[in-house]
Amino acid sequence: MSGARNIALGTAALKDPTVGDLVVDIRHSGISTGTEKLFWLGTMPAFPGSGYPLVPGYESFGEVVEAAPETGYRPGEMVFVPGANCFGGDVRGLFGGAAARLVTPANRVCRVDAGIGAQGALLALAATARHAIAGFDTALPDLIIGHGTLGRLLARLTIAAGAPAPTVWEVNPARRDGAVGYPVLDPNDDARRDYRAIYDASGAPGLLDTLIPRLQKGGEVVLCGFYTEAINFAFVPAFMKEMRLRISAEWQPADLAATRALIEAGALSLDGLITHRRPGTAAAEAYQTAFEDADCLKMILDWSDAA
Repeated sequence: MSGARNIALGTAALKDPTVGDLVVDIRHSGISTGTEKLFWLGTMPAFPGSGYPLVPGYESFGEVVEAAPETGYRPGEMVFVPGANCFGGDVRGLFGGAAARLVTPANRVCRVDAGIGAQGALLALAATARHAIAGFDTALPDLIIGHGTLGRLLARLTIAAGAPAPTVWEVNPARRDGAVGYPVLDPNDDARRDYRAIYDASGAPGLLDTLIPRLQKGGEVVLCGFYTEAINFAFVPAFMKEMRLRISAEWQPADLAATRALIEAGALSLDGLITHRRPGTAAAEAYQTAFEDADCLKMILDWSDAA
């Protein structure tokens, strides 16, 4: 990605692996409609390590092809790779996962069963959802805003945790399908005003003044998206509700491990989340589709023919 709306498949030099590194041939990578979209639009706020040219992507799944004994891995194992900073020249590696081959420290990857296939690229997003609902003194969501991939994962994890099924708001009628065990409503069809924990998975600006009146007293709003505009809200309604506001950031290694365990145990399904697939050679078209086609929940790039 060399600038806003300017992405193409190219060749970049890889740094030589050193002690503790793995070389991984990527099978599949996902396209994030959050932070990656902001880079594609050219609206990403200043962030350490950001800039162009940039190799995007931080949701990659592939096969280890080189591994030193001290890494504890061996060739042939399948791993999830959360991006990589392994490119030479002036290529930025803040993300670095959308590539046919990567070099990465072994302590950054996560073993995944080969049978998971393309869904292995969804592990980061599932871990992001888990991070939002886990931790000290957090309430599981009873209302989720947005029925995209993140919203669906939040709902599935809530049910997997044994909590009552949350309500999900979705303004796009085409995205209300696909719910398993929870209702998806148009916000105008929901009269409830005593939600304990509202999780925004939409990333849409200006929602707080709509959400605060729907809270019970002492309720919490959790921001799970990435926001480029200032977060503003009217003070008096928030004061009357004694609202709490929490921001959920990126997943941590413990979230990744817990999410993998849930998937392997069958408690968390990733089925139905991947709606579009394109070869890595069609990356430019794939990114545009991922960001502009409302029917695209999750775009996966297949790198098997891009080597």
